[in-house]
Formats: sequence, structure tokens, C-alpha cells
Amino acid sequence: MTTHAQISSQLERAPIVPLVSGDDPDTAVRTAEALRDGGLGVIEVVLRSAGAQRCMEAIVERVEGVIVGAGTVLALDQARSVEASGAQFVVCPGLVDAIAEHCLARDMPCFPGTVTAGEVQRAHAIGLRVVKFFPASLAGGIPMLKAFGSVFRDMRFMPTGGISPDNLGEFLALPQVLACGGSWLTPDDAIAAGDYAKITRLAEQAVTIARQVR
Repeated sequence: MTTHAQISSQLERAPIVPLVSGDDPDTAVRTAEALRDGGLGVIEVVLRSAGAQRCMEAIVERVEGVIVGAGTVLALDQARSVEASGAQFVVCPGLVDAIAEHCLARDMPCFPGTVTAGEVQRAHAIGLRVVKFFPASLAGGIPMLKAFGSVFRDMRFMPTGGISPDNLGEFLALPQVLACGGSWLTPDDAIAAGDYAKITRLAEQAVTIARQVR
């Protein structure tokens, strides 16, 4: 099973988690390969469509050199299902104690979404030390993360929502930020056109920005 240390090690090299969505497993595999070729080794497949879990399974089975997780996990049964399908970590839009506690008991990395000090403190009390900060741009962005970092000194954050090449460097410059997540790396138009080279270029650009600030 993938551990927090393994994910953190991968994210230290390339602290960006691209979001992959869709219904077609072949397209998802090619997208994941393009991201990997651009230097990104941790991928979140968001469960926002009927075929998303099949896409995640295909990436787990067919794409070497990446850590694959399931995002937009809303319920405990869903967390159990994606774990059985090979998910190596779980990401939730919000904090649900039952999901977090299940993952902790299984030693499975879990990154629930938080947006308030109360939610971050609850996550800390449960035993989590890395949480998603979502939606980052609407929830106070960099000033809010700085405030959280001054209080929750042993917590790290993965801001997602409103992250782009324009502000990626500013977020990654914060010591309390482990990595940033985002869908700008997998634009719908590029995927529809089969322009996987563009996805690789976007991944390479993100890695370059990260290396400039870390």
C-alpha cells in the first residue's frame, strides 16, 4: 500500500497534483501518460462521471510510474469501493470523519477538503496532518493559508480550486503548502482534440515553476 511518505517524496520532486476526469479509460490512460511524461507522478482521478472509476482502474493497471488516487469521494462506501479498485489515496471535497477514520485505520492516505479553522482543527484531532484546502481561491487563498500556518504548525495543505500557472508559484512558496492541485493541466479542449503533447507541455511548465520556488 502507498504510504504518506511515498506520496510526500513524489510531491517533493513535483508538488502538483493534476485532476483527471472523463468516462473513457483509453483517453484517461493517454492523459495520465502525458502528465507523467511531463514530470508529474501523482494523479487524482475525480469521480464526477459514471465511468470515472473505470478510468482510474485503467490508469492503475496500465500506467507505470504514477501514484493514482480517487478524488471527489463523498461517502464511506465510495472510499471502500475505490480502495478495492486500486486507489492509492483518497481526496474528499470536505471533511467526513467516517471516511478519514476508515483511511487512517487502513493506513491509506486521505486528504479531506477544509476551508475553516474549525475543520482544520477537527482534521488534526482525528490524526490527519495533510489536508486539502478547497476551494482555495474562494476561501481566502494565500492570506488564509498563511493564517492557518501560523496556528497549525504541523499541518500541511494542498490548495485546489482556482490554481493556475499565474499563481502556482505564490502558493508553492508557502512552507505550509505540500502541493497544489488543479484541472488547468488537463484542459477539455486538448483532450477532445487528442492533443496530449499540450498536456505534457503544461505539466513541464508547472514543474519548472515549482523548481523556481523550491
